Amino acid sequence: MSDLIQVQHDGPIVTVVLNRPDKLNAMTRPMWRQLGEVIDQLSADDAVRCIILRGAGEKAFSPGNDISEFQTERSNKAQAIEYGRLMHTTVRALTECRHPLVAQIHGICVGGGLEIAALCDIRICGESSRFGAPIKNLGLVMAYQEMESIVRLTGPDVALEILLEGRVFGAAEAKEKGLVTRIVPDAQVAEQALAAAQRIAEGAPLAARWHKKFARRLADPTPISDAEYDECFDCFDTEDFRIGYAAFLAKKTPAFRGQ
Repeated sequence: MSDLIQVQHDGPIVTVVLNRPDKLNAMTRPMWRQLGEVIDQLSADDAVRCIILRGAGEKAFSPGNDISEFQTERSNKAQAIEYGRLMHTTVRALTECRHPLVAQIHGICVGGGLEIAALCDIRICGESSRFGAPIKNLGLVMAYQEMESIVRLTGPDVALEILLEGRVFGAAEAKEKGLVTRIVPDAQVAEQALAAAQRIAEGAPLAARWHKKFARRLADPTPISDAEYDECFDCFDTEDFRIGYAAFLAKKTPAFRGQ
């Protein structure tokens, strides 16, 4: 794995870094591919309990795709379709990741950067962070797979406002629109993202994975099947439930095993 996507392990918490600080972490074709590969690998690792996703430095999460690539990698429809397949493979990896994802957002979070952050379960930004999707200024549209998470967070009307106006706006408006879940002082973004990840990692990992699965399923209007309803109670047959219940009665901190 190149240095474009860095992976830092700290026990059950893994930090994934978009690492092009000299370009504000603008995404390139290799970065999209590597990010998807990393997320798929981590999702399959039962030792992982939470993933923090961030950009290198504190100037930007990511401003989206590196515009310089359009001339060589996305100059026509055929190239764009191929590039889009790569991006959307990574979107799928983030969407289907079993472990909770925490976006640690410093500074600029625009375009493709916003798409990535929107795929995370908790999104924590600084007071000076900036958001938007001014893709209209390139004469381009956001594909279905890229729009889906933004529409899910904001609703179709607000998503259209973001795309049609193409404004770049502040953290307070992003919070109002549902794009971020928490705003903290700029100097506390890393601290608060890690604290959130630690709280998640201390919980029962199977429960976290079920909650993610159930939340995704509830976005589908298809009625819940009997088998799906039955799965809601599988947690009662886990060792983690017995550990948690016993620890609660003993007024101790549970040490969950993910079993």
